[in-house]
Amino acid sequence: MAIKTIRTPSYPIDAQFVERWSPRAFTSDPIDERTILTILEAARWAPSSYNSQPWRFVYARRETDQWVSFLSFLNEFNRSWAVRAAAIVVVLSKQTFRLPGKSEEASLPTHSFDAGAAWAFLALQASLLGWGAHALAGINSDHIRSELSIPDDFSIEACIALGRAGDAALLPHFLQAKEVPSERRPLVELAAEGRFVDGT
Repeated sequence: MAIKTIRTPSYPIDAQFVERWSPRAFTSDPIDERTILTILEAARWAPSSYNSQPWRFVYARRETDQWVSFLSFLNEFNRSWAVRAAAIVVVLSKQTFRLPGKSEEASLPTHSFDAGAAWAFLALQASLLGWGAHALAGINSDHIRSELSIPDDFSIEACIALGRAGDAALLPHFLQAKEVPSERRPLVELAAEGRFVDGT
């Protein structure tokens, strides 16, 4: 059961930006390979510094041999609800890149920023297809690096749980009340012309 958002932007923007949200309650619907590749295809087209495209994705779908291993990447809290997800995606970013015309790798200060843009594209495409995408910071990065043989020059940014939004009753009791689209701070607390503002 998907929850219809009632969030209202302060300025006119496309509805996809307020309709997208990050559910924790998922139905038991599986995700087929074509659908998850379509979602990742959107991430592929994100902007990046020097067109370096530092993002990388490793995923496992429920019902596959890798599923239990990918669940073990999450902390206990996140496993308590992500166990019902249709897929888990690990997001990585390459910390170095090769400048055009150069043969040696150089540091890429924007690797995390660029991977964040790819995550946003992924999340929006998932939402447009009727899937929820919830990014997770509560992960065991050392375990992920070891299990997936991630090279040292890649950062492990986050994991993403993908699934069809379901009824909040599917969640542990203490999470059920939180299963609603969250609001955002007013834009005036986040942006100003010619001066810094901090709405904290």
